Amino acid sequence: MDHLDLSLRFEAPTDAGEFSGYAVIWGERNGHNEIVKRGAFRASIEQHRAAGTKPVMLWSHDPSDIIGVWNEVREDDKGLFVRGQLIIATTRGKEAHELLKAGALNGLSIGFRVLKGGETRQSGVRVLTGVDVREISLVGMPSAGSARITSIRSHGRTSESAAAFVEACRKAKCALAVKRKTA
Repeated sequence: MDHLDLSLRFEAPTDAGEFSGYAVIWGERNGHNEIVKRGAFRASIEQHRAAGTKPVMLWSHDPSDIIGVWNEVREDDKGLFVRGQLIIATTRGKEAHELLKAGALNGLSIGFRVLKGGETRQSGVRVLTGVDVREISLVGMPSAGSARITSIRSHGRTSESAAAFVEACRKAKCALAVKRKTA
C-alpha cells in the first residue's frame, strides 16, 4: 500500500509586525559613493552579542523615534541580513507596519561609524571593511537601492510561506496525478 505523509502546522492568527530583509548588500555602491565588503560588520556584531545588545531600530534615522527591535542581525553570503519586529502598540510602530503591509515602505538604511583602519579608497569610492553598526532604520528611499525588506509577516504567515505552501500543494497534486497514471 502506498502512503503519502503530510505534515500540517496550525498557528493562531497574528499580526505581530515581524519582517526581514537586507540592510546592506555586499559590493553594491550606495548613494554616498560607498561599497561595503563582506565581513565589515563581524566585529560590531560580536561586540553587540557580547554586550547583549543589538543595533537600534529607528524610523528614518531619528534617534527619538524607536519603532521596534531587531531580533536577528547577521552577515550571510548576500549581505547584512536583519529580522525585526515593530512595536505595533506604539503609534509610529503601527504606522510603519501599515505602510509595510501596503507596500508603501520597504527600504532599510544603516547608521554607523567606521572602525579604525576600516576604510580605503578605490577609484574615488569609499570601500568599507570595518563598520560599527549603531542603528538600522526603516526608510522610504534607501541610499543603497537593494537594501530592502523582503518579507513581512502578516496574520501568522509570511508572504514567502504562503507562496511555498501553494507551490507544495501544486507539486503534490502533480505527483499524485503521475502516480495514478502509473498504477
